[in-house]
Amino acid sequence: MITFLELSLRRGGRELLSDTTFKLHPGQKVGVTGANGTGKSSLFALIRGQLQQDSGDFSLPNGWVIAHVAQETPASDLSALEYALLGDTEYIALHQELKTAEGVRLAEIHAQLEAIDGYATESRAATLLHGLGFQSEQINNSVASFSGGWRMRLNLAQALMCRSDLLLLDEPTNHLDLDAVIWLQEWLIRYTGTLLLISHDREFLDAVIRYVGHIEHGKLTLYTGNYTAFERIRAEKLAQQQSAYERQQREREHIQKYVDRFRAQATKAKQAQSRLKALQRMEEIAPAHIHSPFHFRFFDPVKLPDRLITVEEASVGYGAENIIEQVDFQLTPGKRIGLIGPNGAGKSTFIKFLAGELKANQGEIALAQDIRLGYFAQHQLEQLHLDQTPLEHLRDLDKETREQELRNYLGGFNFCGERIDEAVRPFSGGEKARLVLALLIYQRPNVLLLDEPTNHLDLEMRHALSIALQDFQGAMVIVSHDRHMLKTVTDELLIVDDKKLISFEGDLDDYAQWIKDKDKSEQLKTQSIETENKSISRKEQRKRDADLRKKLQPLKRVVDQLEKKLDQLHQKQQQLENSLADPSIYQPENKNKLKQALVTKSAVDKSLEVIEMQWLEASEEYEYRLTRLDSQS
Repeated sequence: MITFLELSLRRGGRELLSDTTFKLHPGQKVGVTGANGTGKSSLFALIRGQLQQDSGDFSLPNGWVIAHVAQETPASDLSALEYALLGDTEYIALHQELKTAEGVRLAEIHAQLEAIDGYATESRAATLLHGLGFQSEQINNSVASFSGGWRMRLNLAQALMCRSDLLLLDEPTNHLDLDAVIWLQEWLIRYTGTLLLISHDREFLDAVIRYVGHIEHGKLTLYTGNYTAFERIRAEKLAQQQSAYERQQREREHIQKYVDRFRAQATKAKQAQSRLKALQRMEEIAPAHIHSPFHFRFFDPVKLPDRLITVEEASVGYGAENIIEQVDFQLTPGKRIGLIGPNGAGKSTFIKFLAGELKANQGEIALAQDIRLGYFAQHQLEQLHLDQTPLEHLRDLDKETREQELRNYLGGFNFCGERIDEAVRPFSGGEKARLVLALLIYQRPNVLLLDEPTNHLDLEMRHALSIALQDFQGAMVIVSHDRHMLKTVTDELLIVDDKKLISFEGDLDDYAQWIKDKDKSEQLKTQSIETENKSISRKEQRKRDADLRKKLQPLKRVVDQLEKKLDQLHQKQQQLENSLADPSIYQPENKNKLKQALVTKSAVDKSLEVIEMQWLEASEEYEYRLTRLDSQS
């Protein structure tokens, strides 16, 4: 088991963990939670041996293999498949040794590969890459050809390929879309090793973990149950604090307001039912957020036209290639739409089109005269002025309001004290995302277009954003891999698939099943094509077999000739070894004879090495072609 005994850990003068004791048993799946800066990532660094505790003891079982996701990916010429395979170090080591092994060792390596199912390793890697969103034609592309986000997926694939005893995952869903998140969730549920998972995705945590390790006030406390159970337990503890009572009641009243708002609509659509359930659950967990540093809301829009956006028969894409076609769409006040669909289907493309960043190849889009778009996308974090402070960014939007009011506003996004007056260059991804959201909200939009707004945001900020979005009076279109966010802020799901945008009649659980059914359908289609390709007349098949065997005859002759040479060289080698084993050859009078025997032995050994390599290559080629022939017959 993993043991922490009276352990203390400091970083840069700050004590992250103090006198902490707990144990983790093999196979346990633990979600590691806590506010930013409490030491979650430092705990992982300690486990990996990158940090040392300041006092106390930490121990891992001997021989445990630890897997983690690398934070950087070299611009390698390796293919995506080859890069993922590197995660299985046992397979790679055996595969490398196989190239030079001989005799008994060669047989041992093949046995070891058989024992670890090594002959299916490439197939396993391809399956992992497909689950993480890579298309079949992409897995042979070089690592260098992929963007940063896709390279992080490759690092994740490499970690999952590792035959690990302990898997450390720090925000693994940040660079994934909803389909890949659902796939990863199922993979982790089946994972048999010990898992430590840092994530700000509530639904993901609930599905995967069975324990929560919460870091607070320099202690790590282990709770039994998933994340929702942990919040309920923690809420009960916090509710006992009299100083928090009034604020807790206001939060409950705020959430109940939205439960009441949508109760009347609950029978209209399954999505509304899902949202109602989520709001009811939020009522239970609200006290767990009483110490949240985030307190903000959307201002009421200045104007709210009846028809905000109207799209008629629009086809949108990049260059001449359409990603979505013939779209009819209308956005009116109060609409809360979640966009779902497979990776690459066009969700972000449609959001960009609505935001005016892409033009239609065909059709039209009409925006209301008084529309105010609030568009959030990850690339907007890069458009911040890195040498400006949060206060200066906000001052650029409003030069009239008193500075203290602007400071108070930024405080609601946890930009407090000196942080307000610091340049944003060294800010974390989460801090930059909060600042972009703060600037967006300040401009009082009546339409929100949100493309993965929760990336880099911690659980407290996600919760605060969900509450604020529920109170938003305008219209909203959101793409998010955070299912809790989708469930709590949307009323309608639209699916982008096969170049179409249509209403999805169901909730996110139904969508998860839709993904499974789609994958199964594609597999059946592939099998059908393969079966059709094999349905050749017996006569034609026999003729093809005869032709193929005829083509293989020259290669078989080469293999036979090389085998004959190998036998001759082995006999010669054995004779020389017998001669060198005779003590008399080392007498002074046989000096020339010994020298000649050693020269000849060296030449024979080199010839054997060359001929053996030629024989192995020719034999493998022959067996490969013969296997293909047998599989086709």
